[in-house]
Amino acid sequence: MKPTLQPGLEADARFDVDRERTIDFMGEAARVYATPMLVRDIEIACRELLLQHLDPGEDSVGTRIEVDHLAATLMGMTVELTVSIAEVQGRGVTFDVAGRDSVDAICRGRHARFIVDVKKTEARLAAKAQQAGLG
Repeated sequence: MKPTLQPGLEADARFDVDRERTIDFMGEAARVYATPMLVRDIEIACRELLLQHLDPGEDSVGTRIEVDHLAATLMGMTVELTVSIAEVQGRGVTFDVAGRDSVDAICRGRHARFIVDVKKTEARLAAKAQQAGLG
C-alpha cells in the first residue's frame, strides 16, 4: 500500500443502467436497476479508487457490504456513485457509499475491502482447489 491511502479519499463513478443491470421478473415495464448489480457497481467503484493507492502486485477483495437501496432507477438512466474512504486499519479499508440518479438518491451504505497480495492469493486458492478436488 502506498502512504497516500488515507481516510477522506473520494471518487465518483458513473454507470449506465443497461438491460443487463436490470431485474426481469416483473416484466418489461418494470425493468429497474437490480440490487445485486448495484452491489457489483459499488465494489467496482471502491476497487478502482483503491487501485490508485496500491503497490504493484496488490489488489483487493470485498469482505462486507451494507446498502440501503432507496429508489428505483429506470433502464437507460445513469447512476453516479460517490465512494469515500472512511477508515484504514492495516489492510482493511472501509468505504462510505452514496448513489443517485438524475432524479433521486438511490442508495447509501458502507463497503469493506481487504488488500491482498495477488500471488499469495493465487497460491492459497490453488491449494484450496487441490483440497476440493478441482485442481
